[in-house]
Amino acid sequence: MKHFRSLLITAVSSQLLSTACAAAGVHSGGIHAVESPALNSSSFDIVHAKVTTSNRIATFHMGVSGRAGANKPAASGQLAGSQVFSYVWPTNINSAVVGFESKAGILALAVTSHADFDDTPLYDENADNNPANDGDIWHSHWVVLESNERCGPGALGVVDIPEGTQPRLPRTWPGLPILLDSPGWDPVFNEDTVEVKVAFDDIDQTKDMRFDGVTAGLRVNNSVHAPLLWVVDVMDVASGDLSLPGKANR
Repeated sequence: MKHFRSLLITAVSSQLLSTACAAAGVHSGGIHAVESPALNSSSFDIVHAKVTTSNRIATFHMGVSGRAGANKPAASGQLAGSQVFSYVWPTNINSAVVGFESKAGILALAVTSHADFDDTPLYDENADNNPANDGDIWHSHWVVLESNERCGPGALGVVDIPEGTQPRLPRTWPGLPILLDSPGWDPVFNEDTVEVKVAFDDIDQTKDMRFDGVTAGLRVNNSVHAPLLWVVDVMDVASGDLSLPGKANR
């Protein structure tokens, strides 16, 4: 009996150690950030951001101090002035890699939720046989950002497509007059983390990638006109200064 108890204690201890190590591994590598208790929502308080690659897949990971994805913007009942909440990985990847014009701006992967419009016309995220009513469900985008003083000093906006122009666009562009793609990569939320697995035609195009992690609120212009969509509330930045210090697989 004594021998059995010893074996049982050893087995339980090993399991607990294994579980602890696994949990610690979730936030290994990448960019580590301190908690920000002053934030209104811990679900946007970034503590970790990283990108890893395997074969042709890049996994974009973000950890927060609270429950990731727990907060979504309330519906306003109209497009103009409506809100967007987002988890964003700004990168230095050339925008041409995902189907936009070369060097069109800052290419960022974003996971967003917005209750007043749907910008993923090819997908039915809530599986109700209507692909046009599920913008509030967290989904992914590639966006191209640029500084836009019309949005405020130092503010970023999604690059508009001027009327009458036909820039190169990804095959899954949702038809909005901005540099936005709806590629259909499903975000996965698990307690305090959100991850998105993204397939690349050539994973070597990400080997020199630098990235950061940002949580932000965006807003549709009240006139629904250029600039159509811009960042109005940067909640947290993993690096603290948007310097893109992260490197893939490090």
